[in-house]
Amino acid sequence: MTQHLADHMYLQENQSGTIISIFVKPNQRQFGIKDQDDALLVLCREKPVKGRVNRELIKQFSKLFKTKVKILSGLTSTRKRLLIVSAHSKEVERILSTSGFNT
Repeated sequence: MTQHLADHMYLQENQSGTIISIFVKPNQRQFGIKDQDDALLVLCREKPVKGRVNRELIKQFSKLFKTKVKILSGLTSTRKRLLIVSAHSKEVERILSTSGFNT
């Protein structure tokens, strides 16, 4: 039986788009996204210095979803909430499940 990403990660749709809860692990060999129980584990290449990780997150997620991405909370934390602007939760789930990042 296949489980959907929405069964494992926190996705919340609102009028502005879809909010994703992520847990960031900086200073990794390559950028990647892994499915966790209540959030996505995002492996970032950058060091957590002067907003580098946040810039990498915005760049990579904007490229993945082909839309604007905002950090709603957690600017200085490893736990963050991202808004995928104008994206429906089903579309976010589909893109994440078919992206080459998930391992």
